[in-house]
Amino acid sequence: MAKVFTIPVRPNPISRKPERKPDPRYVEGQRLLVQALKYLAQSDPQGNRSAIELLSEHFRTRFRMSDSPLQ
Repeated sequence: MAKVFTIPVRPNPISRKPERKPDPRYVEGQRLLVQALKYLAQSDPQGNRSAIELLSEHFRTRFRMSDSPLQ
């Protein structure tokens, strides 16, 4: 059986990552997609079905729950 050695290292406060700031373009892009879906669904749900499916598929595949507006 292999042994695992851990060497404790004190954290270096200088090497910490800088604070991340949200990207307003990400949030605005998601808001625009939702507005487009709402508009298409309200104006002509049956006629715009293929456009709604396309946007919905893009929304589901490009923006996952694990996505973050932080860079």
